[in-house]
Amino acid sequence: MVPRGLRLFLWLLLVHIVGVYLFTKGFLLNRLALHNRASCLEEPCAQLATHKRAVVVIIDALRFDFISNHPPQPSSPHHHHILTLPRELTAAHPHHSFIFNAYADPPTTTLQRIKGLTTGSLPTFVDIGESFGGSAIVEDSLLHQIDHTGRKVVFVGDDTWLSLFPTFLGHNMSYPFDSFDVEDLHTVDEGVIAHLRSLIQQNPDDWGLAIGHGLGVDHAGHRVGPDHPVMKAKLQQMNDFLTDLVRVIDEDTLLVVLGDHGMDHAGNHGGDSVLETSSAVWIYSKGAPLSGSLTPLPADITPYTTFPGAPIPHRFIQQIDLLPTISLLLGLPIPFNNLGSIIPELFHRSVDGSGLTTALELNADQIKRYLHAYRESTSGQELDAAWPTLLAGWLDSQGAPADTPFSTLVAFNRLALSTCRSLWAQFSLTLIGIGLTVILLSIIASYSTYTFLANSAERWEETLDNDLRMCLQFGAAGLVAGALVHPILRKYVEGVHFHHVVIFAGAVASSLPLILASRPKINTDTLKTVPIPLILHALCFTSNSFTIWEDHIVGFLCVTSLVPQVLIGFTAPTSRLRCRILGFSVLFAVCVRLMMLSTVCREEQRPFCTVTFYSSSTSSASPVISLVLAPISAGAAPHFVRRILSVSKSDRGLAGIFLPWTFSLALFTGTAFWLLERIHSAEYLGNEINGWLRFLRTALATITMIIMVFGGVTFWWMMPVCLDIRREADEGPVSSGHPTPSQSSTKNQVTVLGFANAFGSPYLVFWSIFLSLTWLCTQLTGQIVLGLATVALLAHLELVDSIRDVQSLNHALSSAKPSNALDHATRREVSFSEIAPIALLAVHTFHGTGHQPTIPSLQWKTAFILTPTVSFPYSQLTVFLNTLGPHFLAGLASPLLALWNLPPSPPPRGLMPSVLRAGLGVALYFSVLLLASAACAAGFRRHLMVWKIFAPRYMFAALSVIAIDVGVLVGIAIGVYRVRERIGKIFRAVAA
Repeated sequence: MVPRGLRLFLWLLLVHIVGVYLFTKGFLLNRLALHNRASCLEEPCAQLATHKRAVVVIIDALRFDFISNHPPQPSSPHHHHILTLPRELTAAHPHHSFIFNAYADPPTTTLQRIKGLTTGSLPTFVDIGESFGGSAIVEDSLLHQIDHTGRKVVFVGDDTWLSLFPTFLGHNMSYPFDSFDVEDLHTVDEGVIAHLRSLIQQNPDDWGLAIGHGLGVDHAGHRVGPDHPVMKAKLQQMNDFLTDLVRVIDEDTLLVVLGDHGMDHAGNHGGDSVLETSSAVWIYSKGAPLSGSLTPLPADITPYTTFPGAPIPHRFIQQIDLLPTISLLLGLPIPFNNLGSIIPELFHRSVDGSGLTTALELNADQIKRYLHAYRESTSGQELDAAWPTLLAGWLDSQGAPADTPFSTLVAFNRLALSTCRSLWAQFSLTLIGIGLTVILLSIIASYSTYTFLANSAERWEETLDNDLRMCLQFGAAGLVAGALVHPILRKYVEGVHFHHVVIFAGAVASSLPLILASRPKINTDTLKTVPIPLILHALCFTSNSFTIWEDHIVGFLCVTSLVPQVLIGFTAPTSRLRCRILGFSVLFAVCVRLMMLSTVCREEQRPFCTVTFYSSSTSSASPVISLVLAPISAGAAPHFVRRILSVSKSDRGLAGIFLPWTFSLALFTGTAFWLLERIHSAEYLGNEINGWLRFLRTALATITMIIMVFGGVTFWWMMPVCLDIRREADEGPVSSGHPTPSQSSTKNQVTVLGFANAFGSPYLVFWSIFLSLTWLCTQLTGQIVLGLATVALLAHLELVDSIRDVQSLNHALSSAKPSNALDHATRREVSFSEIAPIALLAVHTFHGTGHQPTIPSLQWKTAFILTPTVSFPYSQLTVFLNTLGPHFLAGLASPLLALWNLPPSPPPRGLMPSVLRAGLGVALYFSVLLLASAACAAGFRRHLMVWKIFAPRYMFAALSVIAIDVGVLVGIAIGVYRVRERIGKIFRAVAA
């Protein structure tokens, strides 16, 4: 039979998943991609053509300040890593060479930018989920148009292109290389350098587009940051490559060099900061000039912007403007879904501007046709509100004076772009509403069960079993009802599909039995136990500034959550208890404060934040001090765990073997892995030695993971006790008279060391197995934080135990019956004030281990701990443990609130209700945060910062709830049931 605790938390996990899915589908909608194809039958494309073919070189993450048309000055902030274009190309031939600062639409990830560059369309926020494997592009693109001419596309580099365009790149003129090996700085670049030149020189009439996509600059940014000497070497390599490429291309070939996106100060990307969205573009023609007219263009169609730190403004374009520009320069139709506008300078070749006018008219006409087709599609209602404005802009562009049509045509194109940017942040209020409803009902049902378990009668097992059985029955009935109701609802509600209605009805129906069986009562006692830290934490999401500074707010809440315990400590009846309560409170607060010294700054916190998790704000390497403190932390954490267990003599049995040997070795191995990674990243050694370092640290990580997952769990499962049981023969008294051997009697005296913490100590060992796995997946500074978090957790457990001793002692002094006092001592009524510090500690550890609820803070290098390339499921597992390990560990640790320092005799009353209550309490905390972040994201969906602040915070809240649920599920289903079973058998045998 499936244990009731497992069934309860499986239900909770499934309901949370349904609520998150429904809300996400309503909040993050996908853009509709039209499959229409553009044609030149009615367009004079050929008259604008200047070249027969194009070579597009993408230097991944080439930021605008990484490129220059003149040698950098020594005083330049980036003088040591500038990609310097040949001066004879940029200065001596001003009409053949152009440099632009291009805005790359977020999310600034490679796959989404390739989509934008080839189709001219905009990504949606949810598209970032495809970064690890996108589906083939079916909408019209530059590659589709090249293929339509009967020519091939030459390709070398990032294999993301092959997944997006398998039909056009699956031939013998393609050389794809793995794109996710961040630690390999050279293979892809060397492949592009080795193959691209020879491919474009062979049969130039057979191909129309050549693509070279190097990854070295991007990988260098991720590994060591933009200011490391390795970056200088990579850019110099690109310099040499481009110089050579310019020599071999002919006069009929257009050269385009660009970055698909930029990178932030630490070398990461994915978000929408200026450094991430500012990508460099260089366009060069060896033959025909790209511009010829000396007449200046209007300032409103050639905007300038000032890059951060730059002394002067520079010409600014949208990155998707490259698509219509390249298409017309090659004599091709502009792909149908394009929203970019042609770059005016490249078509301004005559005094009267006829070429530019023609190009802009073709561009505007293409965009108008696209908008019209989109309006007639299934998503056409999205354009209804904006259509009058778009139509007015179109009419203005058609009625402009013949001598100055530029501004109105460009204005219409940009109006269409801005309109569609806002459209693809469309929301389904119906799905948002039902998603919030499911999350809210899960909270009410969880709280009802939480209060029921606190006041459970002797037959709580039977009652909960009946409730869970009804949940299953009601859920099944809800699924059927949803299937029957959907045909009616779809006539009145748009965008809600069959499966949306079915899973919503099932989730709602399954929640009702738990809510109705134990309806929570609101009274004076309830108001006294209002979780103030949780309320304050949830209210943070109502303000963008509070959300930005959540890492500091959580540290404050974490410390202040101990106020009720400290107040009890001052009134404790004995000096020993006063010292323990106040001492462990101080230890907890000191650990929390030290954890706050590790910071990773999000963009909005600058300049009021200093990065300490890394060696600098422009590096992804750990600081030097962590190289010393991380090994110390790896040795101190097991020692402190043993020291705490030794107080109750629980450092025997399994703990005496596992903690000093297996656990310590696992932590040291995890630290050694990142020390080797630090040496490897610096590239001080040769390639051969670096190869051995890569092999050695991968082997260390793999062996550690295997030993702890299989060996550690198996060893724990076989003997999950931390007891030392000794039997000694004791001669008893004999009858009167002279004793004889036959008259003497003996009794067996049993001594049990570790008795006082028989339940908590083996479960702590179980928890430490998963701590070692998270330790391995956490960088050096984060390992120090994990060590401090472990000390804080144990300090909190000892603090809670001391508070219970105070309550038991007070009860004993006021109780007339000793049996009542003893019963009170073994009863574990877990309160929310005991749960809140663990939940807050999880969020605090998340920030301290180098994370923020933003996409750029994801530590992608952790995907390569077990394998040198992205490999399912190992890469996903290590990224999960790195990012959400603190939340998983918090859910896993929640049963300790009920198990810690709990003796097995007399048999503890209400053990499992207390364990379930502790797990529900932690899950409730994060469920409320999920509801608050989702509600605020929905309420601020038109806020300027919705995609920068509120949406990412909701996404991390959703993921953290899942991590918490899984942690509680694993802890109760495996840890608690095995410990309870084994301890019960041992003491039944001892009693016998």
